[in-house]
Formats: sequence, structure tokens, C-alpha cells
Amino acid sequence: MPTPADPAAALPLTLDLEDFKGDFSFDALFGGLVDELLPEYCGEDDAAPAPPPPPPVLGAAPPVFPAVDELLGLFKHSCKELVDLRKQIDKRLQNLKKEVAVQDAKHRKTLGELEKGVDGLFDSFARLDSRISSVGQTAAKIGDHLQSAESQRETASQTIDLIKYLMEFNSTPGDLMELSPLFSDDSRVAEAASIAQKLRSFAEEDVGRHGVTTAVGSANASRGLEVAVANLQDYCNELENRLLARFDAASQRRELSTMAECAKILSQFNRGTSAMQHYVATRPMFIDVEIMSTDIQVVLGDDGLQADSNYIGDGLAQLYKEIADTVRREATTITAVFPSPNEVMAILVQRVLEQRVTTILDRILIKPSLASLPPLEEGGLLQYLRVLAVAYDKTKELAKDLQSIGCGDLDIEGLTESIYVAHKDEYTEFEQASLRQLYQSKMAELRAEAKQQSESTGSIGRAKGSSLTASPQQLISVTVVTEFVRWNEEAIARCTLLFSQPTTVAANVRSIFACLLDQVSQYLTEGLDRARESLNEAAAMRDRYVIGSSVSRRVAAAAASAAEAAASAGESSFRSFMIAVQRCASSVAILQQFFSNTISRLLLPVDGAHPSACEDMGSAVSVVEAAAHKGLLLCIDTVMSEVERLLSSEQKATDYRTPDDGAAPDHRPTNACIRIVAYLSRVLEVAFNALEGLNKQSFLTELGNRLHKGLLNHWQKFTFSPSGGLRLKRDITEYGDFVRSFNAPSIDEKFELLGIVANVFIVAPESLASLFEGTPSIRKDALRFIQLRDDYKTAKIASMLNNITAE
Repeated sequence: MPTPADPAAALPLTLDLEDFKGDFSFDALFGGLVDELLPEYCGEDDAAPAPPPPPPVLGAAPPVFPAVDELLGLFKHSCKELVDLRKQIDKRLQNLKKEVAVQDAKHRKTLGELEKGVDGLFDSFARLDSRISSVGQTAAKIGDHLQSAESQRETASQTIDLIKYLMEFNSTPGDLMELSPLFSDDSRVAEAASIAQKLRSFAEEDVGRHGVTTAVGSANASRGLEVAVANLQDYCNELENRLLARFDAASQRRELSTMAECAKILSQFNRGTSAMQHYVATRPMFIDVEIMSTDIQVVLGDDGLQADSNYIGDGLAQLYKEIADTVRREATTITAVFPSPNEVMAILVQRVLEQRVTTILDRILIKPSLASLPPLEEGGLLQYLRVLAVAYDKTKELAKDLQSIGCGDLDIEGLTESIYVAHKDEYTEFEQASLRQLYQSKMAELRAEAKQQSESTGSIGRAKGSSLTASPQQLISVTVVTEFVRWNEEAIARCTLLFSQPTTVAANVRSIFACLLDQVSQYLTEGLDRARESLNEAAAMRDRYVIGSSVSRRVAAAAASAAEAAASAGESSFRSFMIAVQRCASSVAILQQFFSNTISRLLLPVDGAHPSACEDMGSAVSVVEAAAHKGLLLCIDTVMSEVERLLSSEQKATDYRTPDDGAAPDHRPTNACIRIVAYLSRVLEVAFNALEGLNKQSFLTELGNRLHKGLLNHWQKFTFSPSGGLRLKRDITEYGDFVRSFNAPSIDEKFELLGIVANVFIVAPESLASLFEGTPSIRKDALRFIQLRDDYKTAKIASMLNNITAE
């Protein structure tokens, strides 16, 4: 307790627990404690002004904060009360903890008792559920027994009725007059049909079962039922006929409901197969002769004769469209009438393909005999193949249309293929025979044109040597080869249309392409052979007019004229052969392009097919190349023969000697050189255009070598003076400039060395050694040429050569 001397004793202070509940604020609590002691710090606006401070005591220091003692006392007192309050709170907390512990123990005890009760309740529920399940199973068994009993009762009742009806049918064979009204009541036809079917099935099963027993047992068991089976069969047949008659009558009146009722009843007989087949068989498109006649007329025309493939294709498209429309209309009726429309549609579509389509195909696809081919004037085998392709294509389109309309489980694709199987089995043989027929016809046509051209030329043309030159009809024609390729391309298109399996397609394509290879190879080879024959005839003509030196001037003049004619014929034959080679190259390029664009993609999917076809094509081209090679060698012989003739006739002995009249030497090329270069330029122009690549390089190189050798042999016949050596060098330069157009470095080098060799006629005898030293590669030819110097003996060059060779 505060003492009287304590400043806080005069301040009433009471702290309550309520002050600390809710939104506690220390600032508010502190303000409540000090507001009475420090009124001058209150923030009220209406508070009285603070009294002035007391006057200071003389000699004493004025207090800094006068109320500090009171506040200290207050704070101490407050702390004491707060301690008391804390103790009270602690005591109350202890009491609460004790009460909570007691309640918690009671709660745990109660929960334990509840868990025991719940466990017992769950056990009771489990026993109840087990009991309910047992009762339910018992009830289900009872229900099953009751249902089985009811079913047996109904079966027994039906069996009694069936036995009664069976006894009625077990009367005298063929006597159906004493049957129950059920079997004669038209309003109960469906019920009668169902019962009759059951009776017949039972009787037939009984007869069949006893048919495998002993003879004695069979004699006793099935005696009566056989009569019932016969009577039931007769009744079912009669009932089925009645229903079909009603069905037909309703069909004529377009009474779909009656048709559907009859179809439903008829479905109990053989699953309705007879009704379905009867409906399909009575369709007008299968029984109307006029419709069948119209089909032929639409496809083949009014006269009914064999038309071309385009006309037949248009006719088939029109006919098949009409068939598809008819089937589409029938599908509407079938869907409305029959319980199983898919089965009926399968029968209908099968009948359409097997009867109506096959009938028209038999008229237009008459397979010709390979032993006696139809003439091309009537279309030949190609007409049959074209009709086969267009018919197959249109039939496939019809099959797709029919499948989109609906055909049940019918394998319409397989059925369509079976229609054409007889034609497809022999397709490859017919295609090859057709290609051979076309080729033979074309060759006969070309031979006839060539013969006509030859006859129109007459004896005048032959006198002028035209027989040595192939006529335009005898020359190779790229247009003809293009026609071969077009035939083959059309055949390949038919093959890919008729077959879809890659292996089959590849095998047929190889066979068809082999025909093209044979045709192109044979045509080109024969054309080259004809052109080569002209070269041989020109060579024979040249040989025929070779004469000796001891003949009269008149004979020599005649022989020279004939030689000119033979040379002209040879040049013409050369041109013809070069044109043939050029056209061969173009034809082979067309063949290779066709192989790359069309054949390769069809062979690549099959292992080994493409390499084999490449080998076949390589072999065919090799045959053509061999024929061309023989002809090109003859061309070189022809050119060199003319070169030799010009050298012999135009080259004078005085060309390479010093003029006897003292005239200045002529440094122009000799007349023989000028004539030969002019001839070679003229005749080889066609070779430059006709040949290309390695063929051109090989030909010109060989010709260059032959020309070089021929000139060397020719010059061995002359003697040369220094001025003649200069003229020879001029000829060599002229020849070298010309052969430079061959683009053959080896030939250029030979003529360059030949020009160097010609220096042996120009240099002084004492300078020959230096010539050999400067160009040792010319030693062999130079030694031969040195002997042709006109001063060889007078200048004693032989001894000089001995010294040179000794060194």
C-alpha cells in the first residue's frame, strides 16, 4: 500500500482485466494513467490555460519536470497492479488447464465407448447385408425356376399345339384338306408360315436323326414323320407360291407395305433367299428382250456392227449410267420392302454384272485368234485391245458407282476382275502380237513407198546414179521411231490400267518395252544397212573404173568421167549415211527419254526389273552402234578413196620441183591440196552436224590418222627441190589448218611435226644435222623424206646421214 509520504498514494489507480481485452492499445492505457497528473499535456481544445509556474526560490535551482515524483510513484504502483493481474491470470490459467484435462479424459472415454458401439453397429450391418444378399439370391433362384417353369409350360403348350398340327399333317400323303383353320386363314399367314417351318424343321431333324440308327429302329421311328415331312413341304411350297403371287401383285401395284409384309413372311423360308432371288429375277432389265436389244444398240450403234473404241466407250458410259440409275431406284424399293436389304442388293448387283454387263461385253469383246490376225483395215488386234481397255475402265467406274449405292458384302471388285480374267490372262501375248502387226504393216508401207518412188524415177534416175542413194522413204525417219514409241506408250497405258500389282505390271511392261527395243533396233539397223549398202555400191563403182596406164586417151577420158560419177555417188552415199547416223542418234535419244519418263517409274518398285530393262536397252543400242560403226568406217574409206583419187589426178610431178622455164616458184598450195581441202570441207560438213560427243571425236581422229598416213604415202612418190619443199610446207600448212577443226590434239601434233619434217627439203645439206638435233622426234620420217631431195645423190647426203646416224 502507498504511504502518506508516497506521491502515488494520493492518486487512485485501478487496472482491470477488461482493459486488456479486445483492441488493446498501450498508448490509450498510458494516456489514461497520466492524464490527471499532466493535464497541461492534454490535447483538449476547451482546457483552461495552464497556471503560471511558481516564482523561483532565491538560491535554489528551478525543477526541470515537477511531476516526476508523482509519475514515478504512479508507475511503480501500476507495475505492482500489473504483477497482481498477471498472477491472477496465471492462477486462472492453471485452473483452466486442470478443467481441460478433466474434460479431455471424459471426452476420450466417451469416444472409446462410441467406437465400440460403431464397431458393433457395423457388424450388425454386415450381418444384415449378408442376410439380404442370401435372401436376394434365393429370390433370384426362385425367379429363375419360375421363369424356367413358365418357359417350359409355354414350350409344352406350344409343343402340344405343334404335335396336334403335326398329327394333322401326318394324315394321308398329299391330303391337306383336314388341316386346322390356321393354315387356310389368309389373315394368319405369318403365324401359319412360322408354325409350318417349325414343324418341318422338327420332322426333318427327326428323320435325319433316325436315318443314322439301325435299320430296325429306323423302320419304326420315322415311318409317320416321313409323311408329315412330305405334306409340310407341299404346304410350304404352296404357301410360298401364294406369298410370291401376292408379292408380285403388290409389286405391280407398287404397294410397298404389302410387299414388305410378304417379304417378312417369306424371310422364314430359306431365310428369304427364294424371295430375294425371285424379286431380282423378275426385274425388267433381266427379262425384257427389248432392253437387252437397246443395250447393244446404245453401245454398237443402230447397225450393230463393231464400232471404234471411242464410240464404244461413249456408248458404255451412257449404258452404265442408265444401269446405275436403275439400280439406285431399285435400292429405294428394296430398302423399304425387305428385312435384309443388303443381301438383296448383293444379289441384284451380282446379277447386273454377271448378266447384263457380261452380255454386252460378250458382244463387244470378241477375242481374235493369234493364228489368224484380223487385218488392220478392220482395226487389227489394236481395235480389240483398245475396246478391252475402254470397257474395263468403264466397268470399273460402274462397279464404283454400284458400290456407293450399296451391294452388301458382295466383293464387287473381285467380281469385276473375274469378268475380265479370260482376257487379262492372254493380254501380254495379244499386246505383243499387236505391236508386231503394227510394225510389219508400217514396214510394208515404207517399202511400198520406196518401190513407188523407185519406179517413178525410172531408168533416167538410175542412169544418173540415183540408185546408189537411199530415197527419202528408205532413209531412217525419226517420225517413224516416234510412232513406234507412241504405240508402246499406248500399250503401257493399257497395261497399267488393266493391272495394279507392281510385280505383274513390271513383268508386262518389260515384255511390251522389249517389243519397242526390237522394233527400234531392227528399224535403225536395217536403215543403217541400207545406207551402208549405198557406200558399198559406190566403192564397187570406183573399183570398176580403175584402169591401167597403157590405155588410149579416149578410154582414159571415159574412165575419168566414170570415176567422177562414182565419186559423186560416193559423196552422196556419205551424206545419206551421216544423215542416217544423225537420225539414229535422235531416235535413240527419244527411246532413252521414253524409258526415263515412263518405263523406269513402273519398274523401280520391283527388285531387279529396272537393271534388267537397262541391260536390254543397252544390248539393243549396242546392235545399232555396231551397225553405225561399220558404216562410219566405210565412210572413212569413201572419203580417203576420193582423196587418193584427187591426189592421183590432180597432183603433178612438177608441183614440188623448180620450174624449168626459170619462172618464180609458186608458193600457193598445189591444186591437189586445194581440191582435197575443198572436198573435205564440203563432205565433212554433214559429219560435223550429224555426229556428236565421243562418236564425233572417234570418227574425226580416225579420219585424221588415215589422212596423215595417206599423204605420207603419196608424197613418197615425188622428189623435192628447195622451192618444192616450200610448196610442200604450204600444202602441209593448209592441211593442218583444216584438220584443226577436228579438235583432235593428236592429229594437230602429227601435222605440226609433218611441217617440221618438210624442212629437210628446204635447208642446205650441211644444216641437216642441226635439224635433227633441234627436233629428234622427226628422225624416222625425216630420214625417209631426205631421200626424196633432188640433190640427194649429187650432194652426197647419204654419207652425211651415215655420219648423223653413227653419232
